[in-house]
Order: sequence, then structure tokens, then C-alpha cells
Amino acid sequence: LPPWLLRPSSALLSSLPGRDRSPPTEKKTAAKWKEKKKAREGSSLPGSSWEERLANAVTPLWRLPYQEQLQVKYESQRKVLQALASRLEELGIDAQKPGGLCCPLQPVVPSPVINGYRNKSTFSVNRGPDGNPKTVGLYVGTGRERNIVCVKANHMENIPPKHKQVAQCYEEFIRRSPLEPCILFHEGGHWRELVVRTTSRGHTMAIVTFHPQELGQEALATQKALLKEFFTCGPGTVCALTSLYFQESTMTRCSHEQSPFQLLHGEPHIFEEVRGLKFRISPDAFFQVNTGGAEVLYQAVGKLSQVGGDTVLLDICCGTGTIGLSLAHQVSKVIGVEVVEKAIEDARWNAAFNGISNCEFRSGKAEAVLPQLLSSWEDARPLVAVVNPSRAGLHHRVVRAIRNCTSIRRLLYISCKPEGEAMRNFLELCCPPDPGKKLAGEPFAPTLAIPFDMFPHTVHCELVLLFTR
Repeated sequence: LPPWLLRPSSALLSSLPGRDRSPPTEKKTAAKWKEKKKAREGSSLPGSSWEERLANAVTPLWRLPYQEQLQVKYESQRKVLQALASRLEELGIDAQKPGGLCCPLQPVVPSPVINGYRNKSTFSVNRGPDGNPKTVGLYVGTGRERNIVCVKANHMENIPPKHKQVAQCYEEFIRRSPLEPCILFHEGGHWRELVVRTTSRGHTMAIVTFHPQELGQEALATQKALLKEFFTCGPGTVCALTSLYFQESTMTRCSHEQSPFQLLHGEPHIFEEVRGLKFRISPDAFFQVNTGGAEVLYQAVGKLSQVGGDTVLLDICCGTGTIGLSLAHQVSKVIGVEVVEKAIEDARWNAAFNGISNCEFRSGKAEAVLPQLLSSWEDARPLVAVVNPSRAGLHHRVVRAIRNCTSIRRLLYISCKPEGEAMRNFLELCCPPDPGKKLAGEPFAPTLAIPFDMFPHTVHCELVLLFTR
């Protein structure tokens, strides 16, 4: 990998305004982090502002200079790799490397954009600090503790101004509406969350979720017309929406198949450019939340995968096909698998629009598609797998299919929460053969780990873990 991919750019870090340019030691950073954590906990007391409480809840590293944020994240990833090494030792695998890690850990690769980097934001509707139930923002508190307060996100550093503008307009709209917000389904009400998606091309998509309760079709049509009018002829015109969607939903989360996204205004899709390719994005299709960071991540994945002209690339949990399509020119063939049907439609469109003909995208749950695909794999070409699952990790049947396919010698696992369910996947990939779990193939070994900061100001990052066998 080129040096700029492997360590934070000193030019980038030193150019940040008001940043301490001397690199912090691990002890110094840890001590400062604890000190600031105490300050944050203190600021959650009644004396602190609601804006501060929200910033502490959603972006807990916001007070730290960016260089120190990277160091905090490096430490957390180091602990993940130490934990994996210890767990592998318990399974009888000698995995201890220098520092007690299971493999070398590169420094965290910084995000090219530090503030306002999110291309997708979800805003809730609930009671604000002033008690108004028609407040659009993000939550402080939890449902379990019954202390939820919805705080406007105007001051949040990770959310771009356009998202805040759309949220403000949606709040104005529902406050004008005679219909109540839907806070608890069984208590009635209608107006629910707002999702805003934007692209670097200047496109904006807004998706409003609405609980129909007992409303008839005529009443529903009226509400949709009023929403459309507000954003196309009324105060909401300042948002200049590319797409306005409406979804009737009686569930917490609802796919297009369960309840279709209804286009009220504008274009059915928005478009993004990544690494010279154009990508079409549907309302519920997965796309990395930090577009600039995604470009850096995908470039590194291309280097780490060591794919060649005769390689078949297996892109598992492929979303709209961004990884596979960005590497298609380096390989013989790409096979993408994704559960969201609309995302697969986008991936196929993306391939056709960009003139890429060596990609095949399959719709369905990976645990259903992959075992069938790999059990009958007879292709002699090298097979490299890239997996980019949700926080829930990969289904056991997916891990088993990868493990038992002898053609896969190299696997890249991209995880936004490696300490969670992904850890179970890592252990299943690396453990000795286990007939009880039907893990018959040769075990993988962790070879290299590179964290990418896709979420500045939060404690999260994407860990790319290379496994080989």
C-alpha cells in the first residue's frame, strides 16, 4: 500500500485549524481522553445544555483535536486485535504477535472530510426539551430509561447544513399539520421519522415515514398532497429537493418490499460519483455514509485484495455494487450478493451505465445464495472474497460456505463494529476444523488490519481485516 494509505497524513493533520501539531504519546492521549470523558459525563448533568448532551451522546470525541481522535480509535482497534489473539489462543492457535496482537495493525487512515461528512441522516420526531412533541432531531436518553428527549441537530459537527435545513423544514411542516406525531404506535399519531440523503453532485432526497393508523385512502392522499405542496410550492422549496418520498409504515423499520416508497416529487434516484464511476442510489439502498472516506477505503481494498486479471471477486453484502464495480477493471469477473432487491437493481444499472460487463449481481440473503453458489464452484480462476456486512455480522452459513470453499485463499472483512458480532465471524473463520459446526475447510489466519476513520467525532471506524490461508 502507498504510505499515504497506511498512516495519517501529517500535512492533513497539521493543516487543521487550532490543532496541536505535536504528535501525542499513547499515555498522554489516554490520560486526556479520560479527563475529557469525565468532563463529558459531568456535562450530562442538569447544568449542561441539551445541545452539549446530544453532541456527547452522538459524537463523543467532538472536543478532541482530530489527531487525538485518531489515536483514541487506534487504541480501541488495538484492543480488538488483542482480544481476538486471546480468543484464538484459547482455541489452541498460536496467534500472538508483537504487542499481543493477532496481526500487524496500521495507523488509522484519516477521513478526507472531518465535518459535515454524512451523506445520510435519520431524524426522529418526539418531545423536545420544551415538551413540544413535534420536535425533529436526534435522541438524548433511552426508551428503556423512559427519558428520551428529541434535540435539534443544528449544532452537530458530523451532519451537513443541507440535512439540518430539510429537518428544520419538516419540523415546520408537521407543526402546521393538524395530525399528531406518532411517538408510540399504540397511542396513535402519524408523523414519524425523516431520512435525508445527499450526494456530492448536489442531489437531495427526503424520505418521510408516516403511520396510517385508521386513515382511509382519501385522507392519506390529502396528507401526501399537503407534504408535496409544502416542499415544492411552500416554505420547503428552499431545500430544493431532487426527490421526495413518502412511506406508510406500521413497523419500526420497513423495506420497500414490505411497504413501497412512494415518490411524491422529483427523480426516483439520486446519483453519486466514486472513483470515476457514477452510482444510482435508491431510498433504502446501502451506501457508505462518508463518500470521501469510501473512496480511500475502496482504493485500499483494491490494493489489499491483490486481485489480478484472472481473479474472480466475490462481493458479499455488496449494496449498490460500489466495491465490486470500482475493482471490476482489475479482475476477470465480479459476483455481488445483496439482500436489498432495490440495491441489486441499482447495482445492475450502475454496471450498465458505466459500461462494465464483467459483473453479475444476485439478489437474496447471503446465507441462501452463497452456500448454493460455492458448493458447486468448479472455476479454476483465483477467487477472492470481500465482505462488508451490517453490524449484525455474517450469518453462520455464510462463514461456513466461505470456509469450506477451498478456492478462497484471501478474504477481506470490512467491519464497522469488530468487537461485536463480527468477532464471532473472525473466530469461525480462524478456528480449527469443527465437524459439529460443519467447518471443515482449512482455517484462515488474520494477516493485516487497517482502520479507516469513516466517522469523525464518533468512537467508530471501519476496520479492514485481511485473512489468508
